[in-house]
Amino acid sequence: MTICVVGHANPDTDSVMSAIAYTSLLKAQGKEAMACMQIAAADLNPESTTVLKHFGLTAPELLTDATGKEIALVDFSDLAQGPANLASASVLAVVDHHKIGDLTTNNPIFFRAEPVGCTGTVLNKMFKEAGVAIPKAVAGGMLAAILSDTVNFKSPTCTDDDKAAVAELKAVAGVQDTDELFMMMLKAKSSVDGVPAKDLLFRDYKDFDMKGSKVGVGQLELAALDQVAAVRADLVKAMEAVKADGRHSVLLMLTDVVKEGTDLVVLSDDPALIEKAFGSKLSNGSMWIPGMMSRKKQTIPNLQKAFGC
Repeated sequence: MTICVVGHANPDTDSVMSAIAYTSLLKAQGKEAMACMQIAAADLNPESTTVLKHFGLTAPELLTDATGKEIALVDFSDLAQGPANLASASVLAVVDHHKIGDLTTNNPIFFRAEPVGCTGTVLNKMFKEAGVAIPKAVAGGMLAAILSDTVNFKSPTCTDDDKAAVAELKAVAGVQDTDELFMMMLKAKSSVDGVPAKDLLFRDYKDFDMKGSKVGVGQLELAALDQVAAVRADLVKAMEAVKADGRHSVLLMLTDVVKEGTDLVVLSDDPALIEKAFGSKLSNGSMWIPGMMSRKKQTIPNLQKAFGC
């Protein structure tokens, strides 16, 4: 049976490229595998679309239902972030760089999660350990994923392992200037012109269970905050609609990559709790938090502590 390698819902570049890269590694090891994702290629975010096109890669196949399939998860291990009926599928492997989620299995599986900035960094190690050469185009996509996830090494999630992986993948992919590649990606990622507010909110969005309270956190990485000035009110309306669907809070991180900080827009049943989480006061529904670049390492842990998780 073919192993379906799939990343989390609302896939980012790391999720997409990890599915492609792990599929490549499995095939090189003589296994039947297929890269998958939970949305259609036409619905991929602009950054991931740009990366695939730039390196001549094909988008993963659509997978919305895991029933009866053999599955390998990349870049997540939470049931809520997987395809429908994941709990009843046969999960064979997990490769990740996040906290361990709520996935359970009936049999032992391959599980590898490391505290690095990107799943691509973990996969780079796995290729080397297996003695398998990374195809040039795949190396380029993995390189782009690491630059994206670490915000060109500015994120607090970035480690020396990520930097070492970039140096190695850069050589394999034949990329001369990683700063130039990152800026090309940022230009695509931060483009908001003509994009509906709801699509912007869900461009990089995840729901989290905070001790029984559902909390949604989205992030837009921008070259400058004024890029969203004209659509800010529409973004708040989109957040209101999402919050009304049974969420305690919805947060949107408007991250200024150049200034290295985040304008955190907040809708919450308990604004004081959110203020406590970040040690700041809301003004007109938002707060500027200098140095905040990472949802995984800076936003979610603060919320978990405030909610008593």
